[in-house]
Amino acid sequence: MNAILRQDYLEKIERYLGKDTIIILTGQRRVGKSYILRLFRDKVSKDERANVIFVDKEKHEFDDIKTYKDLNAYIDARRNKAKTNYILVDEIQDIDEFEKSVRSYYEEPDIEIVVTGSNSRMLSSDLSTLIGGRYKEIYIQALSYEEFMLFHQLTDSDETLAKYIQFGGLPGLVKMGLDEQDAREYQLDVYNTVLLKDVIMRNKIRNVPFLENLVRFLADNTGKIVSANSITKYMKSQGESVTSMAIINYIKFLCDAFLIHKVNRYDIHGKKLFESNDKFYFEDNGLRNALAGGSREGDIEKVIENIVYNHLVRLGYEVSVGQLQAGEIDFVCNKPEGQRVYVQASYIIADEATREREFGNLCAIKDNYPKYVISMTPLVGKQDSDGITHLHLRSFLTEGLG
Repeated sequence: MNAILRQDYLEKIERYLGKDTIIILTGQRRVGKSYILRLFRDKVSKDERANVIFVDKEKHEFDDIKTYKDLNAYIDARRNKAKTNYILVDEIQDIDEFEKSVRSYYEEPDIEIVVTGSNSRMLSSDLSTLIGGRYKEIYIQALSYEEFMLFHQLTDSDETLAKYIQFGGLPGLVKMGLDEQDAREYQLDVYNTVLLKDVIMRNKIRNVPFLENLVRFLADNTGKIVSANSITKYMKSQGESVTSMAIINYIKFLCDAFLIHKVNRYDIHGKKLFESNDKFYFEDNGLRNALAGGSREGDIEKVIENIVYNHLVRLGYEVSVGQLQAGEIDFVCNKPEGQRVYVQASYIIADEATREREFGNLCAIKDNYPKYVISMTPLVGKQDSDGITHLHLRSFLTEGLG
């Protein structure tokens, strides 16, 4: 199969070349960071003025590179000062004190650095201090719906959307095919790798059964308001006694590994963020489905909300959960330049009660920012009602909010 370009990410990388900036591709394992890094490697390798130094810490031939000193020695042995040296390191967090190596090279005039990492702790205050904030993080997500169609050679249809809802956007599925059993085995393999390498080993977790139960609880409660106290009570009902602080720490570890994303509540009237009772969404809805088990019929609302959240992030929004005195708005979405939109996600607007719930809360917001309901209601086109735009999920995933 020919290489499929994820052009937006390649353009983001190229935008920061030549600016004394370390480019860091972050995101969950197996969402395509390595693939994008290799695409970039292949592109720059065609330039006669380029010297590519490539390290893939997931390949056994690089097992000897364990510390920053090993990495320095590897780079120095291959550096060509007569050319632009592209230092490309995949899963750099697996190299002890890698930040010292990055710091020693990134300001050199003949060097560009692009690395990947599957744990947000690599962007810790220590790294920021050592390199003076001179890095650009590019967050790599699982495949969008449009990328999913491209990778699997499908056309836009309700059937294709159903496959995306069911299987999600892990790029590796293109090799497995969209067979239920094969896909689930692959997704669970990815999950176990992320959990072992980026959560359990990195944080020296001993209570692994509790961690696994916690992930499955979050999968079953995707899109619901939960707190550490509510999880503690649930775990006690299952015969597991854990503290709220332990739960908070475990959730942070899962977020650090990009397996899940925590979304804070935002008081629309009070214009402030709450510090507790959050929602959680999975990086990949297919992986979430594999963990939750069962069919999608019983939890389709959760899956749609997960998909809408991820696509809003893909569109460049900072997303919070909206809180009104009379109810909840699924998403308050802001951009740095001051843009804001409100979004409700639903399955099907089939009766007046559902319509009142989804549209009524938006009507209660007394400002002039755009408001949207996104659903899978059959035959719905782009409709406007009382200043609220109703979009079909397929339209949103292919055309955005425009």
